[in-house]
Amino acid sequence: MTIEELLDRRAITPRLSARTKRQALSLVAETAARRFGLDASDVLDALLAREQAGSTGVGSGVAVPHARLDGIDRMHGVFVRLETPVDFDAVDDQPVDLLFALFAPPDAGAEHLRALARVARLLRQRELREQLRHAHTPDAVFALLAQPARPSAA
Repeated sequence: MTIEELLDRRAITPRLSARTKRQALSLVAETAARRFGLDASDVLDALLAREQAGSTGVGSGVAVPHARLDGIDRMHGVFVRLETPVDFDAVDDQPVDLLFALFAPPDAGAEHLRALARVARLLRQRELREQLRHAHTPDAVFALLAQPARPSAA
């Protein structure tokens, strides 16, 4: 599954304000609910349950929150850039400002894991992260995320 198949421009918010991890996840849940016709509180509950198992803050200011949800029939993504980074209990103890959330149907097995790996690999690219931090429109963010993969020295 490509980034273009995972992420729709209408599921990208390049500038949001949150003060806490919970608030950031709530904004992601609201975006997912609007975009995919879900209940925002159900989405938030699923994201918070996953976070209790361990932070999805993968380092370098990036988090990849994810959840399995009833009511969707394929993988979906939501991208949010926070105006000010928030503490996310990330593996490197750095605050997070780039969130690429993934949502899978309950029966998605390997597809879910492949999507997580793809997004994590993509966001390991330092140059791409910096470009995303300066992108101001959903179209600009989408263009950056959808460009062909570049070799990474990470």
